[in-house]
Parts: sequence; C-alpha cells; structure tokens
Amino acid sequence: MAYFALQYDVVPDHLTRRAPFRDAHIALAREAEARGALVMAGALSDPLGALLVFRADDDTCVRAFVSADPYVTEGLVTRWQIRPWAVVIGGR
Repeated sequence: MAYFALQYDVVPDHLTRRAPFRDAHIALAREAEARGALVMAGALSDPLGALLVFRADDDTCVRAFVSADPYVTEGLVTRWQIRPWAVVIGGR
C-alpha cells in the first residue's frame, strides 16, 4: 500500500459557496474513510484549500474521489493535484 496526498486549491469565496455541497462532500469523504482509503482530511489556510491523504495500491481511488466530489464538479476547486507520498515516520 502507498500513500497519496490530494491537494485542492479553491475559489476565494469557497466558504460562502460551499454550503449547498458540503453535506455531499463530507458524505463522500466518510465513505472513503469507511472503506479504509481515506486516512485523514482537512482544510488548509493562507491560502485556503484542502489536503486529503489516501492509502491505496494506486491513485485510482483518489481519482474516483475527485471525479465524484461536488466541490470539484461544481467549480469550487480551481486546481487539484495528486502526489505520491513516501511516509518516513508515522502511518502505522
């Protein structure tokens, strides 16, 4: 298993525009967590964004998450990037 970091850059008014999509976004994340794919997720500040860490054989599940995420499909995410992450300490 490998780790993958998914980083989102978001629109400047993300906090005001996310309300109609937040429940669906959180539900998608909780489903990924329940399957064991999503390890942790949270918001970044200055600049505003998000970081989600996945653990999987490859990045297929991360790409599927992005494709289904209403924050992406509704235009709240301006850029996303998946990066393989070589964990050195932690991740037990």
